[in-house]
Amino acid sequence: MPSENIQWFPGHMAKTRRLIADNLKNVHIIIEILDARIPLSSRNPELRRLTGDKPTILLLNKASLADPAKNREFVKAYTDKNTLCILTDCITGEGINRLPDAVRDILRDRVERYEEKGMAGRHLRAMVVGIPNVGKSTLINKICGSTKAKTENRPGVTRDKQWVTTRFGLDLLDMPGVLWPKFEDKIIGENLALTGAIKDDILDVEQLGCILCRRMRQLYPENLAARYKLPEDGSWRELDDYDLLTLIGRRRGCLISGGEVDTERAANLVVDEFRAGKLGRVTIDTLPE
Repeated sequence: MPSENIQWFPGHMAKTRRLIADNLKNVHIIIEILDARIPLSSRNPELRRLTGDKPTILLLNKASLADPAKNREFVKAYTDKNTLCILTDCITGEGINRLPDAVRDILRDRVERYEEKGMAGRHLRAMVVGIPNVGKSTLINKICGSTKAKTENRPGVTRDKQWVTTRFGLDLLDMPGVLWPKFEDKIIGENLALTGAIKDDILDVEQLGCILCRRMRQLYPENLAARYKLPEDGSWRELDDYDLLTLIGRRRGCLISGGEVDTERAANLVVDEFRAGKLGRVTIDTLPE
């Protein structure tokens, strides 16, 4: 099944870009949340242009769903003199407690100036940005220890900025999820769709299922074979993407009258299981050579 380029940039995202630019002067640091399963595809190139040289913390969120070895590679690659990269997980709580100290450490000069002026304890302000459905609001609620930001497991829930005060002396400006107008690399659009950053309603689920079969066969064939009990002789590796999806559907009993495979149901199955981590800890982005 041939795949078309996936694009999604609804009007409210253009508004979000303006909100980010207009509010940069109100914050001391940027916290950008990435999806650890797609650390390249989920890093919005326009955010780097908008935020300039503002100190930045990158959070590789949903780390418990990603490949541990790849997690370490990307943390190392993304950490430099102006950027700190931390693994976090809004489900397990991994890494979240590191964030307040990391902010204070990066903004040490500002904290010391506050103390010299008798303003010790003055709150620091961070803007929280990222693509849709990456876990921004859930992570903010974890930091706060309460439900202050609206969350749902679909992109586009947060539509306006909201300030959230934490118990750590850190005020967070939660911004709506934002993509960029055009994905130049076809794989980036596919990866964003696979992880749920792009609204499912606009996608062909069978196309998405075929894309996922291709990614898993290339990067984690053992995981795919084990999950769906594929033939041990490896013959499934020679199938095209659609036939592989059909085989998985047959193995899982996604059948309609006459014994024909319901490939739409099979595609929903594999995509849902990937998003839930049932295909193992996988990262479908790779660092450039």
